[in-house]
Amino acid sequence: MNKSNSQLSPELAQKLYLSLLRCRKFEEKIVELYPQQEIRCPTHLSLGQEGVAAGVCSALEKEDLIFSTHRCHSHTIAKGADLKFLMAELYGKKTGCSKGKGGSMHFLQPEIGAMGASAIVGGTIPLAIGAALALKMKSKNQVSVAFFGDGAIEQGTFHEGLNFASLKKLPVLFICENNGLATCTPISSRQPFSDIYKRAESYMIPGNQVDGTNVHEVYQAAATAVERAKKGEGPTLIEAQCYRWREHVGPNFDYQLGFRSKEDVEKAIEKCPIKCLEEKIKNENILSKEILLEISDLVTKEIEESVNFAKESPFPQAEEIFMDL
Repeated sequence: MNKSNSQLSPELAQKLYLSLLRCRKFEEKIVELYPQQEIRCPTHLSLGQEGVAAGVCSALEKEDLIFSTHRCHSHTIAKGADLKFLMAELYGKKTGCSKGKGGSMHFLQPEIGAMGASAIVGGTIPLAIGAALALKMKSKNQVSVAFFGDGAIEQGTFHEGLNFASLKKLPVLFICENNGLATCTPISSRQPFSDIYKRAESYMIPGNQVDGTNVHEVYQAAATAVERAKKGEGPTLIEAQCYRWREHVGPNFDYQLGFRSKEDVEKAIEKCPIKCLEEKIKNENILSKEILLEISDLVTKEIEESVNFAKESPFPQAEEIFMDL
């Protein structure tokens, strides 16, 4: 388990804070816009889970590769994506990152190493392993990252993937975002124990459990795993414990369904990744309030520009429906 408490530098604090705010404000804007019925694709939000994406992707270089899930917004944004193309994709526009044909579950920007998202549970694992195998065969100093939820550990790809990656010492990070739910089913109803990171021991690879709301802790674990992978020492499994605030798919809350209470959700919201980082920055006097406000204003402007771009962009033409397939 990773419990490092090393100093957070001002440069890293700004990087993490910017990444968190880009992820949060983008999805808060989706919540605001969705009732207008102009965004017609299903949206799986990661509000509350942004610390995982921001922490992991801040430890990566532009050339490193990530493979994301149906809940792909924050991963792609944290990797450095242009928000205009992501917002346009939500609106189904031709200028979207998938030319308006993929929607919320299929963000990608390969030019920054965001290699796309799979809506298949556990589908990112073999993709990331294949990429890692190619990187190793070509002697590339890069890593491949598979993001997946706790439901994916119940797929064969998880066990086969960790076994093969360990056997071949592949430069791959397995990032399990454990929010304790497979849609609406708690992990306690699906597994005899909830400590997913311990499964790494079976495959002779390191397993770390981190607090997914502590973006600095996530970053430290990811940076260690990246360094290890690039030294040729193989994969790492990181279990980031987090909490999904909103419903499985859609912009609303879901505590009325009965599988979790309103009090549980409100308690989780109090442990907000952004709030936790702001408290650390304040308590350790790392950045001024003015700098944090400047970052917030910058992101707000970026979000508004992305919405304007999306609304003004054209839809694909009918004759383009089979292009790029």
